[in-house]
Amino acid sequence: MAHLGHAVRDYRLQLMYSLMDREGFDALLFTQADFFQFATNFNTDVETWERPILCVVPRNGAPFVIAHELSTHHWRFTKEAGHLWIEDARFYAEHPRVQNRLPLVSQWSELVAQSLRDAGLHRSRIGVDAITAPLARVGTLLPSLVLQNATEECRTLRLVKHAEEIQLMREACALTDWLQDRYRENIRPGRLVQELDMSMAALFVEEAANRFPGEDVQCIEFFTLSGPASCAPHGDGRQCGARIEKGHGLVNIIIPRINGLIIENERTWFCGKPSARQIQLYDAAREANEAACEAAVTGNPVCAIDAAAQGVFERHGVADLIIHRTGHGLGLVGHEFPHDMAFNTRPLMSGEVYSAEPGIFQWGLGGFRIDDTVVIGDTPDILTRAPRDISSQTIL
Repeated sequence: MAHLGHAVRDYRLQLMYSLMDREGFDALLFTQADFFQFATNFNTDVETWERPILCVVPRNGAPFVIAHELSTHHWRFTKEAGHLWIEDARFYAEHPRVQNRLPLVSQWSELVAQSLRDAGLHRSRIGVDAITAPLARVGTLLPSLVLQNATEECRTLRLVKHAEEIQLMREACALTDWLQDRYRENIRPGRLVQELDMSMAALFVEEAANRFPGEDVQCIEFFTLSGPASCAPHGDGRQCGARIEKGHGLVNIIIPRINGLIIENERTWFCGKPSARQIQLYDAAREANEAACEAAVTGNPVCAIDAAAQGVFERHGVADLIIHRTGHGLGLVGHEFPHDMAFNTRPLMSGEVYSAEPGIFQWGLGGFRIDDTVVIGDTPDILTRAPRDISSQTIL
């Protein structure tokens, strides 16, 4: 079963209840798309800055959501598939309706205030993931209501994954490993870099249709940089028309989102025999990746992952080529919490999931980065298994 089931729902609900008890909240309220999905298992299909949403999870009582009418049928599809975790949904409109009238977006704050009154929460203390302008107005309508900014507290809810989440991420990683093999078969001199990525994305969705039929599979990023352009981790902004050349090093990253969870799988390649300098930098990047993964052990400080990779680069004499931290959390969004790996001294917890992507980048030559998705444990569980040895990564 690829979709997240009721065991995950119950696990997350208990996490929310524990947070409420610990902080003295009567409810949690979510306004951001990622936290909305965390509580509902619904992949939000609107931009929340223009079409605000809300999910309220009381400590006692049934949760409810307020959503834009654009989501009406999507919500129904999700419910009929058995994937929805919350029954009570109230919708508002952004256009005047003569029949079957709904509250308008301009009345969103009033709708929320009335919904909180109906739930008996209008005199409550509620923890909020982010206090937006429309939500702040709710506070003026309900003077006895306390809306407490609880961004950091809410972020802790998403650190440790349920076993079903980890299994889904494992299956997603296996699919990206399969696609890395397809990259190996298709990298060649003269090929348009963007055309390569689009072709690989097409192969990905065909294979995903076999492995995850009827599920929510999205291609977030299928992105390759070839030659000197790869020294900029996010590209040089001139990718249209770029072609692979013999002697180029390439860095490719595969980031899918499957049923709400994101993983990363990144490798460095060589089109033709690599130079001595390319071999030196690749070996350093590979060793740094291995060291980072080995440090992903329960009880180690979060920053140990970054320190392990940096230590390797320093021993190789290439630490001056580092331009970013070693990794970040993975989950509902591509850059999950924590975002401060290099400085975070909190002990790692079993079941957290991180990217381990130490990289070095030399101007005029290119980038050298290997990115694996790794689960924290007494023994780290590396979910991405595509080869890392330089012979496998060299296309002659």
